[in-house]
Amino acid sequence: MTERHWTRGNQLTLLENGEGFFPDVFEAIGQARESVIIETFIWFDDDIGQQLQRHLIDAAQRGVEVDITVDGYGSASLTPDFIDALTQAGVRLHVYGPMPPILGVQPNMLHRLHRKLTVVDDRLAWVGGINYSDEHMRYYGPKSKHDYAVRIEGPAVDGIAAFCRESIGDPTSSGPRTLRGFFRRLPRGWKAPSKDAQLLFVARDNHNRRTAIEAMYRLGLKNATEEVTLMNAYFFPGYRFLRAMKRAVKRGVRVRLILQGEPDKDYVKFAGSTLYDHLLRIGVEVWEYMERPTHAKVAVMDDDWATVGSSNLDPFSLSLNLEANVFVRDADFTAELRDSINTLMDEHGRRVTRDEVKRRSPIWHLWRWLGYHLLRHFPKMARIIPVRRDRLTTVESTPDEAGTDKQLGDVTGHQ
Repeated sequence: MTERHWTRGNQLTLLENGEGFFPDVFEAIGQARESVIIETFIWFDDDIGQQLQRHLIDAAQRGVEVDITVDGYGSASLTPDFIDALTQAGVRLHVYGPMPPILGVQPNMLHRLHRKLTVVDDRLAWVGGINYSDEHMRYYGPKSKHDYAVRIEGPAVDGIAAFCRESIGDPTSSGPRTLRGFFRRLPRGWKAPSKDAQLLFVARDNHNRRTAIEAMYRLGLKNATEEVTLMNAYFFPGYRFLRAMKRAVKRGVRVRLILQGEPDKDYVKFAGSTLYDHLLRIGVEVWEYMERPTHAKVAVMDDDWATVGSSNLDPFSLSLNLEANVFVRDADFTAELRDSINTLMDEHGRRVTRDEVKRRSPIWHLWRWLGYHLLRHFPKMARIIPVRRDRLTTVESTPDEAGTDKQLGDVTGHQ
């Protein structure tokens, strides 16, 4: 396992939405000379997905080593024709957790590869929450998703590139599971970095880094002295996280939580709203972003702490999925992210009040209580389901004599 440490001297660029992210990545791939590595949960055969496909094919035909890993559930709709164009050009396509559909439904919903990472020539890296699909572009319509990514240039890229290559070798393991790794929530050096530390890349797995991202968030809440802003698409954390928020408020810290007011999935707002009464009672400000769905997984704390990544603050991201965030101690970057969030809230934010929550019926509050405890213990129940060790499949060229009705799950499920 490649151990990751705090680095300094990185050049960071905040990218907002697909309009900022895709042109930046596509330009870099177009100039790549040695390697392109991508991990993504979703890759769709739409306009953005086809643009990525063309850039990767062009790069592979120039002699660039191209590896892309997609999730077998999130990218299950990719067809053999789409895949063959890649593999025949020399692109190595890896699928995490491939399974054939059952009665037309993908059954592999748990333990997903949810990371969004891109590395070009071991010189540039992107970490964030943006998938390769039209859903992150304004032209997609009212349900287009708002999200962030960060481009990194500097010493941290070496560690991210090494991590991606290691994942291709064995994505289910970060080295042998150890008792020390199981009990220690943060590796040595992450909790007390040097004063000039700037950036730390943190990946969550189901072995030695089970709680690493959540622990970094809670460490930030513990150390905050003035203000905390959490903007998260799917918010349903555990008891320790809620307790860390409560303790921050008691110390006099302003804690502001921004959730979806116009969610991409109806159940998301219900799940988050079950916590409104408790959050408001302990003094947390609850806001909703009303313009369109927010897919963001970002936070800023005080003047020089920020995070951007793929991890939601819900049971799936914190307990089951493979995730990756960067944690940044940089005043300029933090100010830029805070300004972006504040602008969104000034223009499209709505603050939730105690009065509207109090008006809920007793039956609703009962459902809230039952729903919270059921969902909170869901990951423990899900862990009973065994996880195959050989969860990575490299797709070979797969011509489909019957046409293009098949999808990625059909192509890879038998391997």
